[in-house]
Amino acid sequence: MADQENCVRVTRLAKKRAAEGMAGSKSHKHHQPPTKKRVILGELTNLSNEPATRDLGSEPKKPKSRAAKKVKKAVTTSTTTTKDIDSKSEDPQICGADVSEIYEYQDVESEDPQLCGAYVSEIYEYLHNMEKEAKRRPLPDYIEKVQKDVSPNMRAILVDWLVEVAEEYKLLSDTLHLSISHMDRFLSMNALNRQKLQLLGVSSMLIASKYEEINPPNVDEFCYITDNTYTKIEVVKMEADILKHLKFEVGSPTIKTFLRKFTAVAQEDYKIPNLELEFLGYYLAELSLLEYGCVKFLPSLVAASVVFLSRFTIQPKLHPWSLALQHFSSYKPADLKECVLIIHDLQLSKRGGSLVAARDKYKQHEFKCVSTLSSPQEIPNSFFEDVKDS
Repeated sequence: MADQENCVRVTRLAKKRAAEGMAGSKSHKHHQPPTKKRVILGELTNLSNEPATRDLGSEPKKPKSRAAKKVKKAVTTSTTTTKDIDSKSEDPQICGADVSEIYEYQDVESEDPQLCGAYVSEIYEYLHNMEKEAKRRPLPDYIEKVQKDVSPNMRAILVDWLVEVAEEYKLLSDTLHLSISHMDRFLSMNALNRQKLQLLGVSSMLIASKYEEINPPNVDEFCYITDNTYTKIEVVKMEADILKHLKFEVGSPTIKTFLRKFTAVAQEDYKIPNLELEFLGYYLAELSLLEYGCVKFLPSLVAASVVFLSRFTIQPKLHPWSLALQHFSSYKPADLKECVLIIHDLQLSKRGGSLVAARDKYKQHEFKCVSTLSSPQEIPNSFFEDVKDS
């Protein structure tokens, strides 16, 4: 009798292993090993004025445990139509998840109760007030005042790598933006050794993933993406430290929060949404995350600057601002000038030119190849003057 039971156990184990082997082989078919390399942040030099460059580590490994879940292809291509997006799957693992948000706010006056059209003004007024709260804001000069072993160059490289991680796991861009917010706020309160900077990055993204994602990556996967530089215990401990110092205030508005509304207003005269404008805004918003100089700006101001520059890039001869945008954003063109010029330099690769994660991401056809769009070298000063009613 005991022999029969052992035989049954062995048979079941063999079947389980065979099934796992088949799943692994299928995963290998669908996912070719990525060519990107990981950053070893602990080996960076502490020079804030040197150009941002990568110190490359070993070849990254594709996270295996999520491979079977990512079997659907992107819903967007270079020939995306309104019908294609409206009939999208609700699966959060679909590549191009940001596209699912485009029609979420297409008509702020819609009678659809889920769009909360009647409360839009009050909601955004609340968000504007929330973004100004000191507890939700990083110090504008925390690297100079708090950090002793971390430079703007290191921060830029970490953000660039987190863009890759978010792309690898098909995370929402909301998750990426929230991750950087958590990271900057933590660094505003705690001096950190450079060897733990990457640990802070993955732990911040772990928290943001739990907040934003339906199916977030687990701790093991975040350890794996760092080439097991950190243990599961270290990641969890850092996660607890971040939450403690943020006092569990993890739901702060980000650039992406306001970008939705401002982009919708920018297209108020369009018969159909302009996907190129949408994706260009996403791209410039992610570029702005690289620049330490943008930390001092409110998320809503960066979002407004992104819309300003997106419109200028697509139609450089027309004034990129409007009275409607000025009303809904509460910013005049002159208020945006400093931020717009910083993001413009990023777009032209005058800043952070060697950090290419966002540029490569938005070269894909599913994002209309917006990172390849050329922008005039100079923005006319007249565009920063007050908008006049036409």
